[in-house]
Amino acid sequence: MLDGSATGPKTVEIGNWSGKAVFSPRATLKSLLDRPEFDAPGIYFLRSESESYEFDERIYIGEAEELRARLKTHIAERDFDSMVCFLSKDEMLTKAHIKYLESRIIAQAREANSSFVENSNNPKGSRLSEADVSDMEYFIEQIKLILPTVGVNSLVVAAPHNIATDSQLQNTGGTLYKIKSKSLDATMIETDGGFVVKAGSQASLKTSKSIAEGWLKIRKKLLDAEVLRQKGGTLVFAEDASFSSPSAASSVVLGRQAPGPVSWVNAAGETYKEVQEGAADA
Repeated sequence: MLDGSATGPKTVEIGNWSGKAVFSPRATLKSLLDRPEFDAPGIYFLRSESESYEFDERIYIGEAEELRARLKTHIAERDFDSMVCFLSKDEMLTKAHIKYLESRIIAQAREANSSFVENSNNPKGSRLSEADVSDMEYFIEQIKLILPTVGVNSLVVAAPHNIATDSQLQNTGGTLYKIKSKSLDATMIETDGGFVVKAGSQASLKTSKSIAEGWLKIRKKLLDAEVLRQKGGTLVFAEDASFSSPSAASSVVLGRQAPGPVSWVNAAGETYKEVQEGAADA
C-alpha cells in the first residue's frame, strides 16, 4: 500500500513471477507517474462504474511502450475511476509481447462478458515464438489472479463449480436473494468468491434471442459439467455455482438478458441494487 490506505494506490507482486502490477484510483494516478515503473512498456486497464444494469463495470484495455506518456493522455481525455497496469520487473516485455497481451486480453474480456469493453476494435496480436507464447499465456494467468484483488472482474467468468467456502458464506451474514420470477425458484448469495446460485435453484430450460453470447457459453459450461441438469420443464442446479456478477447469475437463470441489480430481491422485497445503495448511505 503506497499511502497506507487499503483503497489507495498499491503495487502487487506474486512470488517467482517476473511481472508486477501497479494500481491507482484516478485521483492519485497523476502523482504516481514519476515512479520508475511507468518508464516501462506494459498493458493497462482503465475501470469505471457502468451506467447500465447489464454490466457492473466498464473497462478499457490498452498497451504502451512507455506507460507514463499514454496514461497522461488518458488522464486528460478519458473518464475512468481507477487504473491498473502490468509490466515486467526484468524488462522482458517487448512491443511484440504487449501487443500479444492486449489482443488476447481484449478477446478474453469480451468472451467473459462480465464487463462492458470500451475498446472499439479487436487488435491483431503479434506473432511470437512458441516459447514466447507460453511465457505470455503464463503472464495472463497472473494478471487474472491479480485483477479481482483490485476490483476488476473483466476476466472472471462463471465457474462450473462453487468456489465459495463455508467461512465466505458465513461472512455474508446469511442474506439470500431470490430471483424475481413467477415460474422459477432460484436463490443467490454474495460471497468473497463471487455470486453463488444455490444448489436446487431452477433455471429456464429455454433461452431468448436477447441473451448475450457470453451468457450462452456459461450456460453451456454448466450443462456440460452437469451442474445444470434438466428436471421436468426446467433446469436445476445440482450444486452451488459461482458467477462473476449478479447479472451473469440472473441472465443464466432466466435465459435472457436480465439486469442483476434489479432481478434479485431479499426477503423484504428489496432489490440487490437497493440493498447496496442502502449500505453505501449507512
